[in-house]
Amino acid sequence: MGSGLTATSGIYQGNNTITSSTGFSSAQQEYTAYPGFPQGQYPQYYSSAYSSPYVTANNISPSAISGMTYQIPEPPIAITNQTSAESVSGDYNTVSRARTPVKDLDSDRQRRSSDGKLRGRSKRNNDPSPLLDTDIERVFVWDLDETIIIFHSLLTGTYATRFGKDTPTAVSLGLRMEEMIFNLADMHLFFNDLEECDQVHIDDVSSDDNGQDLSTYNFATDGFQTAAVGGNLCIGSGVHGGVDWMRKLAFRYRRVKEMYNTYKNNVGGLIGTPKREGWLQLRADMEALTDLWLTHALKALSLINSRSNCVNILVTTTQLIPALSKVLLYGLGTVFPIENIYSATKTGNYT
Repeated sequence: MGSGLTATSGIYQGNNTITSSTGFSSAQQEYTAYPGFPQGQYPQYYSSAYSSPYVTANNISPSAISGMTYQIPEPPIAITNQTSAESVSGDYNTVSRARTPVKDLDSDRQRRSSDGKLRGRSKRNNDPSPLLDTDIERVFVWDLDETIIIFHSLLTGTYATRFGKDTPTAVSLGLRMEEMIFNLADMHLFFNDLEECDQVHIDDVSSDDNGQDLSTYNFATDGFQTAAVGGNLCIGSGVHGGVDWMRKLAFRYRRVKEMYNTYKNNVGGLIGTPKREGWLQLRADMEALTDLWLTHALKALSLINSRSNCVNILVTTTQLIPALSKVLLYGLGTVFPIENIYSATKTGNYT
């Protein structure tokens, strides 16, 4: 065995080299057991310019082996190119991925700040969160009767008994104010129509309002009362009726809101000159009897109303329409916007 090895050049440089091809038989050449790797078998992994680093069994000969030096082939470049192509078209592309929502919002804010034309509804819809009135720091929630005004205790004589006032005079003043309250509510605020359809807030049925112009609308002949009486549409705590009837109800509450905002600083103009004198005299007599109760209450309410970080809210157990009439006649319209007035007749004060 040792005589077959000499110091000639071959694949491995050293003492152990192959002298000739006569020492190999076809059975001893194990290369035939391994198939070749033609380029056509896996075309997706190789480019057209690729040449295989592997030698097939047909090309192997003992003479060729003696002259070849083994080198480790480098990975084919075509595989890397294929991977890059898949990355470009795939969902997990790390080079050009979709922007995150946070980045979109940041860039959108910068774009809006630099573009003065973006305003109105489109700007509000693009904002990630609605604008909040962060200026309001204190909210004052008030009851009406026997807190801001003296009314019910005048009618019952309770106020006169407790504070040592003349009871007949107190009751008389209460009755006169009560008559004026309901006259205003009936004549100008649709109380006859809305007594059985009371709402908690003036805008509770505004969603049924189609925005129709009411400047020439005839409330007396629109059929609202006839439908209500015949169908019992306003019974219990809920409001029931068809679309047309609900729209007429919404029209009335819209007109009430318009009347309140128009005359809250000029109640005398609403009730007319003859009644205005009687109303002013009644106010003066009540202030004298109650030791300027309303004057002191108005002073506190006006001070709160003058502060931009404070707001007055009114919650009363009186029905909404008579409550609005009270607020107007007692001169409280300037310190209570109609949107800040709530009736707890149906729900209770603590709901």
